[in-house]
Amino acid sequence: MLRPFWRATLLLLILLLSLLFLATCANNRTTFATPLYVQQLTTKPDDYNGREVTVDGAYVWRPGDPSLAVLAVGVSTLDNGLDAQPIGEPIWLEGFPAEVTEHLHRPGDSVYGFVRVRGRFEAGGNYGPGGAYRFLLTVSSAEPIERIRRIEQRLTDRPLGPDKVSFFELLRNPQQYQGQRITTQAYYFWNSVIYVLAEGISTEEDGASPQPIGGTIWVEQFPPDQSAALTIGPNNSFVWGLVEVTGTFQTGGGFGRDGAYQSIFFVESARPLQP
Repeated sequence: MLRPFWRATLLLLILLLSLLFLATCANNRTTFATPLYVQQLTTKPDDYNGREVTVDGAYVWRPGDPSLAVLAVGVSTLDNGLDAQPIGEPIWLEGFPAEVTEHLHRPGDSVYGFVRVRGRFEAGGNYGPGGAYRFLLTVSSAEPIERIRRIEQRLTDRPLGPDKVSFFELLRNPQQYQGQRITTQAYYFWNSVIYVLAEGISTEEDGASPQPIGGTIWVEQFPPDQSAALTIGPNNSFVWGLVEVTGTFQTGGGFGRDGAYQSIFFVESARPLQP
């Protein structure tokens, strides 16, 4: 039987050997748990090639555009939040979890925001559509660094009174009002790309990146002088607000940008209902 001294010494030796074994295993896995930055991977790719890494960067994704789903140093946008573009040489991403995008900036044409991503990094290949990217990160998990909260303002589905048609009635029974001159109330939204009357508006908490929500009708000839009384973005990058409009309504499809709208409203007069 071992004496207490030798028993304690043996246990200590076993503990030291166990720690050495764990350290060796960790080194063989070549996992970098401490968050890196994108520029560390792209400036010294050979140091991390084939390894599991955790990296912080700007995620940029353009739905409908298969050539842009990347992690970059940063992101640039127009004043209205549109046209998000990665800054620097980006890393192509595979398997980025869709649920994370719900917490990022969503101005309407793209999704972007700062995230922490874990996965396997590879360098020296031709990755992504057309082999356009030198670096690849196969994502195992991701989380937003900043969670974006959006605020919604919506119409109430109720009658507007005599000689007026509710916006919801127009959406439900468009053929009934085909070619008619009517008055309705809705949220007007303009950002140089989209011109619509909408059921509601969604913005970030600070008022940035507004976008129409719910049912929409393409709008033409909204009077610019009435836009001045609504919410206006920096450098006139967007305009939105609750309005009452009178004009001619048409339906049948093929209206507006890319012919994607079922109905159109030609405005004769407009009146802001809130600043």
